[in-house]
Amino acid sequence: MAICTGCSLLCEDIEATIKDGNVTAVKNLCRKGNGHYQALKTDRTKPMIDGKEVALDAAVSKAVEILKNSKNPLLCGWSNMTMEAQAAGILLARKLGATICDTSPTCQEDLMERIMDGKIPTCTLDDVRNFADTSVFWGSDPSNSHPRHLSRFSYYPRGEKRQKSYEEERICVTVDVRKSATATLCSNYYFRQPPGGDAEFAEAVLAVLDGKIPKVGDKKRMIELGTLLRKTEYGVIFPGPGMLLALQGKMDLFEKLVAKLNEITKFKVLPMPEHCNTRGYYQLMREQTGFINGVSLRGDAPAHGPEQRLAAAAKSCDAVLAVGSDPLAELPLATARALTRANVPLIAIDPHRSLTSDAAKVVIPSAMSGLEAGGTALRMDGVKIAFEPLIKPGKPDLLSDEQILARIMEAI
Repeated sequence: MAICTGCSLLCEDIEATIKDGNVTAVKNLCRKGNGHYQALKTDRTKPMIDGKEVALDAAVSKAVEILKNSKNPLLCGWSNMTMEAQAAGILLARKLGATICDTSPTCQEDLMERIMDGKIPTCTLDDVRNFADTSVFWGSDPSNSHPRHLSRFSYYPRGEKRQKSYEEERICVTVDVRKSATATLCSNYYFRQPPGGDAEFAEAVLAVLDGKIPKVGDKKRMIELGTLLRKTEYGVIFPGPGMLLALQGKMDLFEKLVAKLNEITKFKVLPMPEHCNTRGYYQLMREQTGFINGVSLRGDAPAHGPEQRLAAAAKSCDAVLAVGSDPLAELPLATARALTRANVPLIAIDPHRSLTSDAAKVVIPSAMSGLEAGGTALRMDGVKIAFEPLIKPGKPDLLSDEQILARIMEAI
């Protein structure tokens, strides 16, 4: 069995056929995972300096030179790599006195921090499969972001207690601004919200649970939803970026709603990070710095605040190392522009050609985690998954993210 690092589900039931060192056939992949495996052969990066191909050693040496001369470097990315590589990155950030952060929305950090602090109860995906009878996808669309979520865990599988599955024992509720693919499957319990209307929706649900008439939305349907939630035996809410962005600065309201639900029945919350090891990055950062993201490691103690957020750090840094992500494609335009300012050299460590690698002064190719490089990662629910490389890298000199960062660290 192989593993797929195409998203944070980290599916472990992949059947791969290897012939002459190449993957020739694969079973059990979703369309997203299939694209991830196909990427072994497409748009692989080459070592580059200023757009010209060079030897790998030359690219690494140039990266070292840039980082050595930097007074305020920014190390960003991290979500698509192993925990071992992330740990090496944190060590490098300490040595450089750099700011380190990932490219996920800041609203996701607030939820993750509350879960890690125990303020919001959580569970594992295996608990969802075995016990959950109600799954609430709020601002999330797993049919597209995590295509095997419904089939492996939340809707279709027959679990330890839910043997009759979606036919009789499972209900999915979707709350979204549009009728997504997931909402289409769960059309009986689809609640459409205007953009930014999630706080009002949460307040309406709270009112119904308190036996009051909600002030917003279809009152009859909201009461129907309240009745469904009250009858739930084991419920799980899966917040997505749509909900988290709308509730940015108002997460106390969501925490209050979850607490109210748990006064009545049992409800858990599972975040829906998309990248394969976002959860691992947050966990490591918490353990080693006391903060889960956006940290300056200059000086005696880690610093965390508005100045260390990616949007602000991108404007003040004088060199950028992007690894384990494609920040220029993922970030808001203003932040992406700040990362590509004139006289701010950009170093990209990436297995594939991307918008970031195309704009980078230095490109260092890396092996694909989970396919060409082994290690560990945390699934979206915090369960640690260990994996061995499926095949050897196509080029003998191709290194893992961890090895590249270790080389840079040693040279600095």
